[in-house]
Amino acid sequence: MKPQFTPGNNMAMKIPSHEYQATLAFYREVLALTEITSPEPGSTPRFAFGDKTLWLDNVATLSQAEIWLEIVTDNPQAAAEYFNKAGIQRCDDIEPLPADFKGFWITSPSNIIHLLSSQ
Repeated sequence: MKPQFTPGNNMAMKIPSHEYQATLAFYREVLALTEITSPEPGSTPRFAFGDKTLWLDNVATLSQAEIWLEIVTDNPQAAAEYFNKAGIQRCDDIEPLPADFKGFWITSPSNIIHLLSSQ
């Protein structure tokens, strides 16, 4: 049986350091999106993006920006098997997840990173 998939609530923009401040100013000042960043020092800036949350991550090792998307599934184990059979590449080393997290990372054929998480 094919697992169910729905869009998650989160999108992350991974931004190289040399473009980070200008990109942050674009969303904060030019577009004036509603900022929902946690008040804790060092928190990643977040913005309301319709009914989704857009995270802006500063990544020093990148040369260009990347978009990462969240997909929610009703059955992560079945989803892992389904993607394996479909030849979809897992990329769990891309960013550590908590040990108790029920999900994993995949990449689309066009190299867009997706976090698969459970409902």
